[in-house]
Amino acid sequence: EYFYCDRTDRIPLLEESKSFLFLRPRRFGKSLLLSMLANYYDVALADKFEELFGNLLISKNPTDSHNKYFILELNFSCVDPMGSVDDIKRSLHNHINGCIAGFKLYYRDYSLPENKIDPDNAIISIKSLISAIRMTPYPIYLLIDEYDNFANKVMMGTLRETSEYEALVYGDGLLKTLFKTIKASAGSSLFDRTFIIGVSPVVMSDITSGYNIAENIYLESKFNDLCGFKEQEITNALKQIADKCEISKDQVKEALEMMKAYYNGYSFSYGVQDYIYNPTLAIYFLKKFNELCEYPRKMLDSNFAADEAKMRYISGITKGSQMLIDLVTYDSTIAISELEDRFGIKQMLDDKSKDLIFMASFLYYFGVLTMAGETPAGKLIFKIPNLVTQKLYAERIRKMFLPDP
Repeated sequence: EYFYCDRTDRIPLLEESKSFLFLRPRRFGKSLLLSMLANYYDVALADKFEELFGNLLISKNPTDSHNKYFILELNFSCVDPMGSVDDIKRSLHNHINGCIAGFKLYYRDYSLPENKIDPDNAIISIKSLISAIRMTPYPIYLLIDEYDNFANKVMMGTLRETSEYEALVYGDGLLKTLFKTIKASAGSSLFDRTFIIGVSPVVMSDITSGYNIAENIYLESKFNDLCGFKEQEITNALKQIADKCEISKDQVKEALEMMKAYYNGYSFSYGVQDYIYNPTLAIYFLKKFNELCEYPRKMLDSNFAADEAKMRYISGITKGSQMLIDLVTYDSTIAISELEDRFGIKQMLDDKSKDLIFMASFLYYFGVLTMAGETPAGKLIFKIPNLVTQKLYAERIRKMFLPDP
């Protein structure tokens, strides 16, 4: 009895390559996407396939790979970005080792050969796990949630002192070494599939030589609504609430128009005209509407806050603060020749590289801007997606840059 929007029909498309990188702004349901994949491919859930997927789209034509994998999940939001480089490395080692220990416990009935967990070196732990998996009939599907979370926090907190970030992603940095190890095992099909999700391409750009096998799918139109809700799904939910609450069709239409203005407007792919709704905000509205049979008094979930660190970063760029002020004051758009999909820490610190393309692209990845079509000359148009984002960032920007009246 949950509100569930079925995306299992995309699973065959997600088998067209072995390794994917998928980016979306925060609070867009990325973790639930990984949960869908984990439940679909997990060998330990084979006897629950019909229970979990029997009423979903994939049940009509499941792929041969369902329930054929061990699942190893890493979530880098669990890595503490505070402290020294050694503190961050220790937190990352501990997280990976903890996930491997949980993996061994979860699959204890599958006669896994003994593998060593090195408390001081999680890379050795992974290599030992790979050796053990080599002796089983099942490869690993690796799911990495928020791959850029702790590194982005380190980066945004030390933009003028980048040694901590560089120690993680450059040279023999721990994060880069981790991805090199994953890449090496992919060649022998032990980490047979990898799905990586995050918010920005910054970290992947810096470690790309260590992991250059991921296919970037976040701009492909067939995955535009892989996370987020479509308007028809919102309409269907409102109709169910209307039946329960005995609400008129006019009120349902009014509620839809309200949700469209406040929560809709996101497009993540070139040329896509069907905008999608932010799922966190939409569920907030639907939940309140279902409980009270009336609209929530506030249209913004209190858990959905502006990312002030990103705003301060852009404001520190030449012409950056004026661009932000123009966006929220005049409801303007930005037109750029292309979306920047590869920028690392060095580019972020290089004043020469931070032009309008960079700033618009940066704000796009973090959900402040969204695609809104093309100019006659073929430039990409970006705008603030909806009233919630407008209000959220307008208030913050005015407090940061504009004097009190």
